Parts: sequence; structure tokens; C-alpha cells
Amino acid sequence: MYYRRGVTGMSSLQSTIEKIKNLETEKKSLLQEIDELKRMADAKAAALESEVASLREEAKTLKTLMGQEQPTVSQLNENQLKVS
Repeated sequence: MYYRRGVTGMSSLQSTIEKIKNLETEKKSLLQEIDELKRMADAKAAALESEVASLREEAKTLKTLMGQEQPTVSQLNENQLKVS
């Protein structure tokens, strides 16, 4: 009977070792996937920043073409005081 328990114990130990190996492999894979997703997110953010800067510049140019000047800081402050 002791022999059987030992065999079962070995089987359980082997199973646990196999689970650990599989989990370590999955962890490594997930960490690589996360790193790639972070790089993709950073690239997307940089592209969006560039696009927003271009759109701001385009809006500024169109306002200038339409004869609208950019408000100065003092004009903005005056408008805020009027609203308050």
C-alpha cells in the first residue's frame, strides 16, 4: 500500500511540475504580447498627437484666412470675467 501511495505521489508531483512549466511558458508568452501591445499603443498615441497638431495648425490657418485673429491672453481673460 505504501508503494501505491508513492506512485500516486510521483504522478501528482509530475503533474504539478508540468503545470508549472506550462504556466511559465504562458506567462512568458503573455509578457511578450503585453510588450508588443504597449509598443503599438505608444505608436498610436504618437500618431494621434501628430494628427492633432496638424489639425490645430489647419484650424489656425483657416481662421487666419477667414480674417479671424487668434484671441490674445488678455482677451481670453476679459471674456472669462464677463462670463463670471
